[in-house]
Amino acid sequence: MTLNTAPTATAVRQVPQVAHPKRRKGKSAYPYWFYLPAAVIYTALFLVPTVVSFFFSLTRWNLNEFTFIGLDNFVQFFQEPALIKGLTNTFIYGIVTSVLKIVLGMLLAVLLTSQIIARGYLRSVMFFPVLLSSIGVGIVFTALMDPRNGMINEGLAAIGIQGPAWLTDPAWALLSVALVDVWKGVGLATVIYIAGIVSIPQEYFEAAKMDGASSFKSFFNITLPLARPATATVIILSLIGGLRSFDLIWAMTKGGPGFTSDVIASVIYKQYQAGFYGLSTAGNVVLFLIVTAIILPLSMFLNRKEVEQ
Repeated sequence: MTLNTAPTATAVRQVPQVAHPKRRKGKSAYPYWFYLPAAVIYTALFLVPTVVSFFFSLTRWNLNEFTFIGLDNFVQFFQEPALIKGLTNTFIYGIVTSVLKIVLGMLLAVLLTSQIIARGYLRSVMFFPVLLSSIGVGIVFTALMDPRNGMINEGLAAIGIQGPAWLTDPAWALLSVALVDVWKGVGLATVIYIAGIVSIPQEYFEAAKMDGASSFKSFFNITLPLARPATATVIILSLIGGLRSFDLIWAMTKGGPGFTSDVIASVIYKQYQAGFYGLSTAGNVVLFLIVTAIILPLSMFLNRKEVEQ
């Protein structure tokens, strides 16, 4: 007698199905010890110096000893006559440089993603100033902006325009440094915008073109909304850089003439040069708190808007 060994339909249905293991929502894909090197570096280079700075801002210290004085450094810092001017200049400088980098970066990115000749070469040229030393750029532009012998004013004179005293006129000093900062940093904003624009599916532009939309409408209805993540990144990076700017300002004006181009960072450095180490440390804490108070809510707001869309 022959036994029928073929599985029946009932038997097939009764075969237990092996469930694929699912990763818990929110659980890391890597072992926790993978994060240990980064945590050690972050703690050593950020957390520890931050805590130490907060502590020494409450002391009067030098390289040999310190004396705890509470909040006296902060009280004295806010009584400095140059602080209000430096604080105002910091916000002006940060806003002007950020707005110009956002606008120019977007426009240049649109140009450099279009079908123009030598597009790759022009992208490299646009990014080149970002690689230059801020001190070197400051020294070069100090010579170029010389009111008498500078090439900028000589060029303006050739077309019948009398150039201003860029770095020695109180009305122009801060704006002049801000313009140089934009020249140096707009390349980074442009590269970020280029990455955001090329990630937009081309089908959107083709559909808009078939519907008869102009380039102007395509920019405002497609490019600008879909490049929002790039815009958020440029805003955050530009604003942080503007509020913390020091090296370019110090190389070009040293806060002068007078206190007209002083920012918080240069005021802090002048206090350090005068030997007020505790006072300058308190100034650094103030700068850290100001930047954090502005950037953290702004970043949360921009990211929330991005998630909602």
